[in-house]
Amino acid sequence: MPTDSGNNDKGTRGALALISDRLLYFLEERFATGKHERRNRLILLLATTLLLTLLIVPSQQFLAVSYKAGEIATSDIRATQDYLLEDRPLTEKKRSEAEAAAPSVYTFNAIAALDVTQRFEKSLQLVREAKAGGEYDRQALRDAIAKVLGCEVSGPEFDALQRIKAERAFLGEINRLTARIYAQKIVANKKAFATDRAHGILVVDPETKREIAAGDYSTHIDVAEAVHSLGKMRIAAGGDPRDLVKLKELLGRMILPNLTFDRGATEEKRREARESVRPVLFQVKRGEMIVRIGERITEEQALKLAKIFEARQGTNWLFMGLGICGLVLVLFYFPYRFARKNIRKFDPSNKDLFLLVLVTLGTFSILKMASAVSAAMGGLSPYIDTADYTYLFPFAAGPTLVRIILNSEVALVYSAICAPLLGIMFNNSLPVVIYALLGGLVGAHGVRHCKDRGTIYTAGFKVSVVNLAMAISFQVFSDSLFTMQTLYCIVFALLGGVINAIFVSGTVPLIEGLFHYTTDIKLLELSNLNSPVLRELMIKAPGTYHHSVLVGNLVEAAAEAINANPLLARVAAYYHDVGKVSKPLYFVENLGNGENRHDKLSPSMSALILISHVKEGAELAREHRLGRSIVEIIRQSHGTGLITFFYEKAKKAAAEGSVIDERDFRYPGPKPQTREAGLVMLADHVEAASRTLTDPTPSRIQGMVQKIINNIFIDGQLDECELTLKNLHEIAKSFNRILAGIYHHRIDYPEPAYKERGSGGKKGLEDSDSEPAAAAAGRDEKAKKGSGEDLKRLGISR
Repeated sequence: MPTDSGNNDKGTRGALALISDRLLYFLEERFATGKHERRNRLILLLATTLLLTLLIVPSQQFLAVSYKAGEIATSDIRATQDYLLEDRPLTEKKRSEAEAAAPSVYTFNAIAALDVTQRFEKSLQLVREAKAGGEYDRQALRDAIAKVLGCEVSGPEFDALQRIKAERAFLGEINRLTARIYAQKIVANKKAFATDRAHGILVVDPETKREIAAGDYSTHIDVAEAVHSLGKMRIAAGGDPRDLVKLKELLGRMILPNLTFDRGATEEKRREARESVRPVLFQVKRGEMIVRIGERITEEQALKLAKIFEARQGTNWLFMGLGICGLVLVLFYFPYRFARKNIRKFDPSNKDLFLLVLVTLGTFSILKMASAVSAAMGGLSPYIDTADYTYLFPFAAGPTLVRIILNSEVALVYSAICAPLLGIMFNNSLPVVIYALLGGLVGAHGVRHCKDRGTIYTAGFKVSVVNLAMAISFQVFSDSLFTMQTLYCIVFALLGGVINAIFVSGTVPLIEGLFHYTTDIKLLELSNLNSPVLRELMIKAPGTYHHSVLVGNLVEAAAEAINANPLLARVAAYYHDVGKVSKPLYFVENLGNGENRHDKLSPSMSALILISHVKEGAELAREHRLGRSIVEIIRQSHGTGLITFFYEKAKKAAAEGSVIDERDFRYPGPKPQTREAGLVMLADHVEAASRTLTDPTPSRIQGMVQKIINNIFIDGQLDECELTLKNLHEIAKSFNRILAGIYHHRIDYPEPAYKERGSGGKKGLEDSDSEPAAAAAGRDEKAKKGSGEDLKRLGISR
């Protein structure tokens, strides 16, 4: 059984490794192929936008069944978001009340008396005109006069009108009588008017429709009373008394109300009053329990369910989705373009972009599920507001992951993009935007020097503190500080930072393994000198191993001096020459007193062997998944430097007139692109050259270090990295200090620490630094002769 389990584990790891390699091959080779890279990135942007839009758009997780009052609920039903719904019955009631309270509109004719007089005057004019024309049609004239007066005219009345002699006196009498009659308010129906007046009336001008002040309406008469009043009066002049009596009867039929009910204007007023009443709204909070399973639905609950269902049905999901899609595109594209143009360290590769997409989609999916779970938790703990659970959500996990895997610049832009989108997903919540943005920034800042897993939890604690401050601020802002909900918010905010740390801590190894990223945590694991690659190097190429360890010490101190990444520099130094493990005896530090194999090779072949160790080292690093940063430093550690010893040897051995191409004796590069790569190059040359010093005094070490740095600088190897002249000065000081410590002098002991016993015994152990003077002198002479050649091999002239 253990054997089968081990085989299964190996098979699983192998399958995962194969998937990871295929994925990286696609991202780094196929996805980024020349002219198609821009197209592929555009496709990735559009696909991400579409998927994120589907996550952000509010889900229609509401009832498929409509309930009526009196029915039994088959499940718990709670609001999935905040609603502001119209109470239509109450709105209709208030509108009806407003309509009923609208005043009745009456028109008041202030010139009614003058109008009657003018009609009589026009009738007398028609009579004069007819008589002046000679013969005339009596019936036609009678009809014309009836039309002018507005009432039927009898024969005797027609004859009396024709016999009027003093028209001016007659008209004066008519004007006097009508003025007395219309001095009062005459209405068509006294009872109806009294009812309207008690309710409220509005008197307007019949022409302008503007309100007028017509005096007291408490005294009013109807038409019958007006005619009765007229009967008590008499026309005193203008014609025969009997004719004047007939004409007074005619005048009685012409009296009409001067205060008339305007039905059209009244209806318009009622309509305006109805429309002026705004809908009565009631609020349903997100997570509010509307009805529980098994309960009989009340009228109020049925109303809420119906209104929520109508509100969701009325939403145009297509336009909402298009709007969110456009917003996602804008938030993705423009901050990305700004960062590419203005932030120096913001340059994500295709693999980085794919990782950002996965982190974004994963984070939003988890938060979406957390939101759904928190809504369901309201049924289990109804005393906790559903919105309080938001403080538990891992909003800071995404930026923290991005900071650990990539860098702070990318994490900053990532936070600025995601925070508004999270606010939209959580029902356009501004507090969520602030909470996600600040939490993400604090989390990313907390892991800026993440060299162990504990740093992640320290960052989580910092996030908890900031979450607590924001939670209290939000409670104060909403005037809910001194409530039980504040206690829940405080507890959840503190737990939220811990949840972020747990999430990040569990995700980082997965990303490291799947995408071959080298984080500081991974670098600490690689810095173990018992790792398989370094153990193989120690066994097969001990000289190279020792050289690499010393280079690691040099670059770590120098990186700290110039504020580079000391851990990355040291680990990269350990592995920068691992390519020598395949042919260790072709490198001088591994020869010992053995035969130099280059003596039997042509200079060009020797140069090829030396150059090949860079390519083989990069391949070995990829095979052991050391990470992209380590692989790049291995490729850049020698830059495009010249192998001077074999180049000069080739020129001496070349036939006269032939030309030796210098490019055949240079490393393929590229030149160092980062400060850490430049440090490894400088330390590699300095450590190797330091071994050629016959008397490594501090002054000689300082001169050697300065000379090597100058030569590398003059050769242009540092042109593409970010090392400044001030950095080079600090690096030289650091190298001098470390090398002076390595090559310090010790006093000579007066006698060996252990003496030989017996003439035939073996030589005792002695201090390696206390050699006899003669032996030391002889060795120094040999070193002096060989030091010049060693320096030439390094590309340095003495």
